[in-house]
Amino acid sequence: MDYRIRALKPTEVSVLDTFLYEAIFIPEGVEAPSKDIIKHPDLQMYISDFGKKTDVCYVVEVDGDIVGAVWTRIMNDYGHVDDETPSLSISLLKEYRNLGIGTELMRQMLSALREHGYKQVSLSVQKMNYAVRMYQKVGFEVAHEHQEDYIMICKL
Repeated sequence: MDYRIRALKPTEVSVLDTFLYEAIFIPEGVEAPSKDIIKHPDLQMYISDFGKKTDVCYVVEVDGDIVGAVWTRIMNDYGHVDDETPSLSISLLKEYRNLGIGTELMRQMLSALREHGYKQVSLSVQKMNYAVRMYQKVGFEVAHEHQEDYIMICKL
């Protein structure tokens, strides 16, 4: 499949609504929440006023359409480890998952964060989420384990 990874343009920030919703892990057999869930303050922190100096985002395009995004920002979210470490979010539209695109998107982001001078990046992921393996494959390690989720860190 032909795809292109590039930086998010300021005029495209609204696509993060879609990818924030797609980033919500929904276990098999569980009904997906309403798309309004992304309006909750605990989720809005990931995208509200996106574009600040420390915000970084890359998207993947297929045939001119954005089908995935990876973004980071320094915030006190579920994956927060300290005020110097950006938290990472990533998602792809369902039909583009499990094709290696997410892995390449992650590698692009990790490279960009290194260039920005960050020492590490963190994320929070539910233990049941199949993405745990992909995160480990690109260099994330479990830093903290909770009952249902991991906080993972990738040293850059």
